[in-house]
Parts: sequence; structure tokens; C-alpha cells
Amino acid sequence: MTELIELLRARFGTKIQEKIAAGYSYEHPVSFRVNRIKAGREEVLSALGQAGISCVGTAWYEDAFLAEGVREEALRALPLYAEGKIYLQSLSSMLPPLYLAPQAGESVLDMTAAPGGKTTQLFALSSGRTLITACERDKIRFERLKFNLQRQGATRVSALCADAAALDDFLSFDKILLDAPCTGSGTVTPSSPVRFTQAYLGKCVRTQERLLRKALKLLKKGGTLVYSTCSVLPDENWELLERVLPQAGGALVPVSPFPDLPVLPAPQGTVCVCPSREYEGFFVAKIEKRA
Repeated sequence: MTELIELLRARFGTKIQEKIAAGYSYEHPVSFRVNRIKAGREEVLSALGQAGISCVGTAWYEDAFLAEGVREEALRALPLYAEGKIYLQSLSSMLPPLYLAPQAGESVLDMTAAPGGKTTQLFALSSGRTLITACERDKIRFERLKFNLQRQGATRVSALCADAAALDDFLSFDKILLDAPCTGSGTVTPSSPVRFTQAYLGKCVRTQERLLRKALKLLKKGGTLVYSTCSVLPDENWELLERVLPQAGGALVPVSPFPDLPVLPAPQGTVCVCPSREYEGFFVAKIEKRA
């Protein structure tokens, strides 16, 4: 942690570093998403109320809720969970699918899909009418992805146990979600410290660049790519984009933070969420392929 704190201070200055470190001191309340493929908000909230679980909604996504005063086990014990009517998911990780905004009939690639939270959210956002290909190269995580797709009723998703960076360049997609593997510098909590080293950061950046360049090859001209990480480090986020996009034919499409999001300084048109009580640190950018 000391190495991470020092790097944050070097990247942001002491004041912002202290703000991030304050966010690290919280254990996040349980958050979940209503799965509109299988249930409506009223059904879910009624069932939770009967179980004695009170929920608070968000200002930016009507299907996102915080369950106050309980841990995940309380929700996992409910029929709602077993039936796939809710999905336990951090609030920050719900952002990329919303910025991608999948539409009926579009072809969408989720490049690093396991365990399936964003994949099933993409499916639900389009009412099951988006044609989604979901990649996961790790066999154990791939099995978890398939399980969650089935439980959530995401029936039109093609799941591939494959490294998305090795997909055939003959393929092409209207939209791509690249939630890239990262250091997890936004996910630190008292019970989940991150084992951070400069060597690990370098490894992550190399993987991110490889996946980003591949994403832009697979994306149709005029198509949309959402790049995200659960990191707050510029190295993995806007510095990577600034280096790769001009070479690879991509350009940022400016986006704004949703209401009530705690944000960190980031280049205009990108969103970097600050770790807080409710949110993990997270970065999101929207990209259009211009060439």
C-alpha cells in the first residue's frame, strides 16, 4: 500500500491523494441491480421489504440500489437471488454498460466478461435484443460467466472461452466494452487491501494496451468503444488512451459524470470516480473509431 500511496501523491498531489485514501477507509454497503429480464423494480423492492431489507436508490440508474445494514449473504439467501432477479454488483461497475448504451440489433463484444455482471447488464439494457459476444480466457472464470448468463436469463449471448486479444481480425462489432484487467487501485477497502507494485502496474498497462489496440481493430468504423478500469491511476487510464488512440484511429467522445458521482480530476470528457463510502474508484471513457 505504501508504494501505491506514494504513486497517487506523485500523480495527483497530496490533497487529492488524501481524498482517495479517505475513500479507502470505507467498507462499501451492499449494492445490487434489478434484472429487468426477469423482474420489475416493484416486485424486487416488495420482496426485499418482506424480508426486512431496506434499500436506497441512485440518482443515475433506476435499477441500481444500496441495501443498507446487511451483508451480501442476506441477499444471497433470498429466492430473488437464486432466480436471477437481482445481481450483486458494485455501483461503479454499472457505469460502463450505461455509457455504451446497447441498442436492439447491434453486435456487441464484451472483451473480458467474467463473472458476467456487465454482460448481463448489457443484455438487460437492450431488453435482450442486442447480439452479444462475451469472451473470457480463464477456464474457471468462464464457467462462472456461463452460470451467471444462464441464471440471469441472458439467452442470446455467445460465450467464448478465448483471449479477446487473439480474436480473428475478420470479426467486427458495432460496439465493444473493454473493462480492462487492472491493478484494482480503486477497489481498496480495509478488508481488501491491494498488493501493488510498479512491476505489476507495468504488466497491467501492457495488457491494457494490447486489448485496446485489438478492440479498435475489431470495432466497425463509426462504432463505439467504452474503455473502463477499476483503477484511478492515470497510467492505466487517460495516459494510455492519449498514447494509443491517435495511432489506432480512435477519438474520445466526451461524456459527463452522472449525478451524485464523486469524481477525481481527469481529462475533459472522461470520468474518474473517486473511492468513497458508496463507490469504488473507477475510470470510464467513450471512444469512436474514426479510421
